[in-house]
Amino acid sequence: MRTPRRFALLGALVGSLVLSAVPASAANGGGSAGDPYYPDDGNSGYNVSHYDVRVGYDPARTHYLDGDTTITATATEALDLFSLDLKGFKVASVAVNGAPVKAFSRSGEHKLVITPAQQLAKGKKFTVRVRYAGKPTGAAWNTMKDGGAYVSGEPHSSRDWYPSNDHPSDKATFQLTATVPEGWTAIGSGLPGKTTTGKNADGKATKTFRWHEDKPLATYLSAFAVDKFTVHNSKLKDGTPVIHAYSPGTEAASQEWEGQLPEILDFLSSKFGPYPFSSAGGIVVNGGDGGGPGALETQTRPTYIGSMFDMSMTHENAHQWFGDSVTVADWRNGCLNECFAQYASQLWEEHNGSDIDKGFYRDTVEENKNDPKYWAVKLYAPGKGKELDYALYDRGSLMLHALRHTVGDKAFFATLKQWTHDHRDSNATWPQFEKLAQKVSGKNLTGFFNAWAHSTKIPEKKYLYPGSLAKLAKLAK
Repeated sequence: MRTPRRFALLGALVGSLVLSAVPASAANGGGSAGDPYYPDDGNSGYNVSHYDVRVGYDPARTHYLDGDTTITATATEALDLFSLDLKGFKVASVAVNGAPVKAFSRSGEHKLVITPAQQLAKGKKFTVRVRYAGKPTGAAWNTMKDGGAYVSGEPHSSRDWYPSNDHPSDKATFQLTATVPEGWTAIGSGLPGKTTTGKNADGKATKTFRWHEDKPLATYLSAFAVDKFTVHNSKLKDGTPVIHAYSPGTEAASQEWEGQLPEILDFLSSKFGPYPFSSAGGIVVNGGDGGGPGALETQTRPTYIGSMFDMSMTHENAHQWFGDSVTVADWRNGCLNECFAQYASQLWEEHNGSDIDKGFYRDTVEENKNDPKYWAVKLYAPGKGKELDYALYDRGSLMLHALRHTVGDKAFFATLKQWTHDHRDSNATWPQFEKLAQKVSGKNLTGFFNAWAHSTKIPEKKYLYPGSLAKLAKLAK
């Protein structure tokens, strides 16, 4: 997250739409993903393997989106009904395996409850197609002054523009097909596909852009942006395509930093292991009407608001390893995203000649050592609404630097590389990281992690100034 911040639908609404949901207790299926902080997020009973999202957007009509999404999933239990996350919109039709469903309904703020014509057997692969249109009402949907639009939101955002299992624990491959008026460009995650031209219902020229991300993606990391983008194409030295897209007015402030991306990715790869995706780049949008983050680590191609620069690029691209490739199992584990991405910024400063022992670590500790509020949020399981608290950025970065000095550089960076290797394209938890760090280092780190990740007080001196940091304690004010 931020560096410290279609087509016209055919047919009418089907008669099976009901206004209240079938209670989950009335049939198998219909539960949520069980996140302890967001208990309504996500859905149980199935695992998604692929999203095929098709949307149409006209910047002359900024608060309207046509959608046609097909989801491929596998039932993990016998399903009499199941649900998807979708906020707002009018749903015109739902089909499972190509057949109209028995019923579908809306429930709560963002549930679409679906009763298929026949029970879905456990282990059965199925598709569900949802056609919908209307005004995007979620906070992740942002429109720009020129009519362009982009999506940016965490911890959830996909529900604001397509039906999904909107929880990071259910990752899937992703395909975007976006139709926009001639002269406009749609950008997504992953690699570009074929671009075609056509006409809309009014006979006006359109362009259809296609993007596909073939590595599993957490739904909040799916990118979508429409504007009169200037697009730059290049390649990393290993041939990985790099695509940057700039909204009007953002290119001049950002382009000077674009050339640093290969160096940043090379540096991060040296610390974290091989770059985990088949494309890279960035989307720089010219602000919007929402209150979204200043940047978001949308997979393969982070979204930046206004401009990008080296520290922001380092943070968001570090997320390609920590958050995107290795994704949190639930939102108690936000430190796996933000602690590491923020520390990557410190590592980049060190790479460029800064003494982060003194200029970052000691100064930050000394500045805040007498402020109980600074230490009051736990880094693991910080509490609902605090899963992206500033503590995870600032104190999380301090913790990782202290861990580095506790176990030594060799064990520390070996742990990071082993972590990104072991959990690549999957989900993980903070306790798993603690276990791995202990295994790789051969040290008992229980006291260290209790003091740093599980406490609401400043760590005692032996954990605050470990290893070669101890000499700094004598120099502290």
